[in-house]
Amino acid sequence: MTRVTTCGWQLVAAEEAPMIDRRKFVAMMAGGAVMVSVPARAQQSGKTWRLAYLSFSSAPAPGKPDVEEALWVRLRELGYVEGANLVVERRYSTKTEALPDLAAELVRLNPDVIVSRAVPANQAAKAATSTIPIVMATGIDPVREGIVASYEKPGGNVTGMMFGAGKGLITQRLQLLKEVVPGFSRLAFVPGIPGPGADNWLKDFGEVAPPLGVKVQTVWVKDPSNWNDAFAETVGGQAQAVYIIEAPFYIANAKHIADLAIKHRMPTMFGISQHVEAGGLMSYGVNIPAVFRRAAEIVDKVLKGAKPADLPIESPPKYELVINLATAKAIGVTVPSALLAKADTVIQ
Repeated sequence: MTRVTTCGWQLVAAEEAPMIDRRKFVAMMAGGAVMVSVPARAQQSGKTWRLAYLSFSSAPAPGKPDVEEALWVRLRELGYVEGANLVVERRYSTKTEALPDLAAELVRLNPDVIVSRAVPANQAAKAATSTIPIVMATGIDPVREGIVASYEKPGGNVTGMMFGAGKGLITQRLQLLKEVVPGFSRLAFVPGIPGPGADNWLKDFGEVAPPLGVKVQTVWVKDPSNWNDAFAETVGGQAQAVYIIEAPFYIANAKHIADLAIKHRMPTMFGISQHVEAGGLMSYGVNIPAVFRRAAEIVDKVLKGAKPADLPIESPPKYELVINLATAKAIGVTVPSALLAKADTVIQ
């Protein structure tokens, strides 16, 4: 686990950090850097806000920013500046069993709001407090996961963003694979860690895949060192493609995953584009930096007095199709021109 306190950026422990495209990061910083000296209006009140951040991921290493940087950039644009009127306590872990203690530790600090990233962190934060406002920076389906009562009126102290999953999205992703992989009928599915979230994925796959003529092989990857074994299991099961869910600790290994898939000439489907930018074949899902930016705007609403119970759970307005054409060529897959025309981004 990792503890980070700002200002000061003192790392008690360091973990391998996920990467984002450097050009995108520079563009995000260019959009937010000029704001650091601007928000004097927010400082004039004399209020110093305390924000806690709990993430089911590795801590970003210096010089290797994570997609979460979009959250901090947007907060600066809104007038919340670390070292001026904002103190942030960050806690990271890729071990689910560590999250409840980290959440309890953050609650004892009595922050104005807790921002949580990924389902296990959302659940740990919710279990740790029923009074401190919680904003989910990312989530899958908080109603099914028992975190909120409903999407429109969450009730309680939790609101924020969700990716959405469910049968409709799974169906679309499988249909995209059918367009790319001739005779596609055998899929290896990597659902993340065992638990309620994975159970929901497996239940939905069990209902969606058979009518589409797809047989699903479940492959568990609990540790980054197991990816070699996972792909060996995938190949041994004669899978024709691999579907990997959008988990932060998988992003940290995006390049390794992509390299193994190319080595085994295995088409891959992801929920987020960072995997495709690292060399995966295809993703259909949300724009993660945009999700983090919107989460920052929800934090702003809460700090200005809005009650999480009254703020609807939000999902991104659209999903993006990203295709890595260079990877397609490397694994011997032909992407139909009609599908390329539909793509939001094609990586050459």
